[in-house]
Amino acid sequence: MESGPSTRAATGGAVALWALTRAALLLCVFKVVTLPGPDVTSDVSVIYRGWYEVLRTGTYPLSDVTWQYPPGAALAIVSPAALPFLGYASAFFVLVCLCDALVLGLLLRAGRGEGRSVRGAWVWVVGVPLLGATSYARYDLMVTAVAVGALLAGAARPRLLGALAGFGALLKVWPVLVLVGTPRGAATRRSWTAAAVTGLAVTALCWAALPGALEFLTYQRDRGTEVESLGALVFQVARHFGWDGGVLFSYGSVEFAGPYVPLVSRAALALAVLALGWLLVWRLRARELTAAVVPDAAFAAVLLFTTTSRVISPQYLLWLVGLAAVCLTVRASRMAWPAGLVLAATAVTQLEFPLLFDQVVAGDPVGVALLFARNGLLVASAVCACRVLWRATVPRREGPPGGGAGLISRTAAVRRRATAR
Repeated sequence: MESGPSTRAATGGAVALWALTRAALLLCVFKVVTLPGPDVTSDVSVIYRGWYEVLRTGTYPLSDVTWQYPPGAALAIVSPAALPFLGYASAFFVLVCLCDALVLGLLLRAGRGEGRSVRGAWVWVVGVPLLGATSYARYDLMVTAVAVGALLAGAARPRLLGALAGFGALLKVWPVLVLVGTPRGAATRRSWTAAAVTGLAVTALCWAALPGALEFLTYQRDRGTEVESLGALVFQVARHFGWDGGVLFSYGSVEFAGPYVPLVSRAALALAVLALGWLLVWRLRARELTAAVVPDAAFAAVLLFTTTSRVISPQYLLWLVGLAAVCLTVRASRMAWPAGLVLAATAVTQLEFPLLFDQVVAGDPVGVALLFARNGLLVASAVCACRVLWRATVPRREGPPGGGAGLISRTAAVRRRATAR
C-alpha cells in the first residue's frame, strides 16, 4: 500500500502541474498566446457554432457533410448554452476545462488505496497538454471523460459501466469498446444490457426530438483516406515516385484523391475487420477476465481501431491518453509501455498538427517523417498492448506429459533396448 505522505505529495504535484498546464491551454484557445500553424479553435467558433445554430432550429445539420457524429453529439454541441453569460466558444472551452478537471479528480480518487497508484492521474496531467490547444478545441475530451467514468465504475457497478458506455457511444461510438473485457456472467449481462437500453433510449429520444438523427451514417461511410492515417503513408511516399494523385478537403478533413485510394480505404476497413476478429478470438479464449482486465482490454481495443482507421485525427489521441490513465491507476498494470508509447505519439502529433501541418499536406520529408514516427508509435503500442493482454489472460497450451525432453528420453530408451536384444 502506498504511504500516505508520498501519495499526498504526488497528488499535490499532479494538481499543481494540472493547473499550470491548463492555464497555458486556456491562454492558447483564448488566443492570448498564438502558436504557429492553423487556428485550431476555428472548429469551435465556426463549425460547432454553425451546428449549434442549426440544432436550435429543431433539426440536425442534414445538408452538412461534415456532420459525421452519432445523435448524442448534439448534446456536446449545444452544451455551451448552459453558460449563456459567455460567448459560444468561450463557454465551450470552459466546459471542456471542467471535464478535464473532473477526469483528474476521478483518477486521483481511483489511485488511492492498496494496489492503486496515482500514475494514472500523472498520465492524464501530462498527456493532455502534449496534444496542445487541440485538446480543448474539440469535444473529444468530453467523450473521454464519459469513458473514463465508465471504466472506473468497472465490473463492481456493471449497470453504471454499461449505461455510461451506451451514452458515450451515442456521443462518438468508440466508448462502446470499454465493454469488451467485462467478466463473463452477470457482469457482462448487466453491463451490456444497460448499454443497449441506454443507447436505444437516447437514440429514440433524439429521433423523436429532431429529424436527421441517423444522417451521419451516410457521411461517415463515404469518407476516404485522410492524410494523417496509417494507409495515407502509402501515398505520402508514392507521390514522390510519380503517383498521379493529390489531396483535397473532403468531409471535413484533408484526404487523398487519385488512383488506388479506394483500394487502400478498403484495405483499412479490412484491417479493422481483422482487429475485430482478433478481439473476438481473444474474448473466447481468455480465461482470466477479472475486473482489472476491463480497462486493459478497452485500451487495447481502442488502440486497434484507432490505428486501423481511415482517419486518425489528432484529437483521437485524447481517447488513448484517457484509457491509458485508467489502466495505470492499478499498480500491477502491465500497460506501462503501451501507455508510454501513446504519450510519445501524442507529443509527435502536436508537431504534425498544427505546427507543421502544411508540410504534412505537402508531403515534405519532415512532415512524412513525423507521420511515420507518430503512426509507428501507435502501431507499436497496439501490438504491445495486445500481446500483454493476450499473455495475461489466455492460458498457454500445455504440451504432452513429460514435454519434449521426456519424449527424447523415451525414444533413447527404446533404442537401447533394441540394441541390447
